[in-house]
Amino acid sequence: MASMGAVIRHATREDVPVILQLIQELADYEKEPNAVEATHESLLDTLAFAPSSAGAKEEPLSSARPARALVLFTPEGKPAGLALYFYNYSTWRSKPGIYLEDLFVRESERGHGYGQKLLGRLAKEVLDMNGGRLEWNDEG
Repeated sequence: MASMGAVIRHATREDVPVILQLIQELADYEKEPNAVEATHESLLDTLAFAPSSAGAKEEPLSSARPARALVLFTPEGKPAGLALYFYNYSTWRSKPGIYLEDLFVRESERGHGYGQKLLGRLAKEVLDMNGGRLEWNDEG
């Protein structure tokens, strides 16, 4: 399967141009090319990022930075997909979970199992946190 050598990692601040491009491609795919209000600066201000260098600390989630992003790179290192998500909570289960806001794989990279790979990574995160559920409302 082509997804075997793909790399998924939490986004760093240096990934913001790629994230913004993938968001615009998602909007284009949804036939809403003018709907994107996100900017390089707004993404820097609102996403929680993984450390980009040794010794740097992970940026914690907060009310100002409520979301995280996973980026997927092809075996050749080309950005191919994005999963933008935030944490939620189940009152009845008394457990945390993940809500997947958007999942996107570039049209040129579809058919390689990258979407499944991103979903699998999020499911693993839910299991690792002893979470209650992974939610996604795929309206598209």
